[in-house]
Amino acid sequence: MDAGGLVDIVNEHDEVIATVTRREMRTQRLRHRGVFVGVITSQDQIVIHQRSPHKDIWPSRWDLGAGGVVDAGETYEAAAARELGEELGISAPLAELGGAYYEDTDVALFGKIFVCRHDGPYDFLDGEVVAIETVTIAHLDTMLAHREWCSDSIQFALPLLRAYMARPTIEE
Repeated sequence: MDAGGLVDIVNEHDEVIATVTRREMRTQRLRHRGVFVGVITSQDQIVIHQRSPHKDIWPSRWDLGAGGVVDAGETYEAAAARELGEELGISAPLAELGGAYYEDTDVALFGKIFVCRHDGPYDFLDGEVVAIETVTIAHLDTMLAHREWCSDSIQFALPLLRAYMARPTIEE
């Protein structure tokens, strides 16, 4: 998590209009690009994780997947692969589920959501993740009210992950 790294700022059409530091993007709550990668095990469980207390947004909250800010000049796909490696220590083929605009009081972003299959082991030595669990979608539903979650993860990514998991045959 480099506070000085560069981030592309985008307009309502996801076109780059400026490049600023990550710190500027966060302090001014500027619209940027983000990625999310849901990891599904061979047992059709979702890999969830707890974020580090040192994260610059939503510290210590639970998240439904690896993800983060797309660096300046980086593609969504490259950012998704990078985040998967940084946060969970894995590499896997990615399938794009879709994307949309997300905004709340903390963040404004255009994001793309990806999914992959992986059974671990997971390695989170970079410090961004402090705990990992695998859960069924039914168990996740009971957990939603009992833990603090990243709001973009729940509002933005969960509906697409649910639809993916509900498919008659989950594609690899």
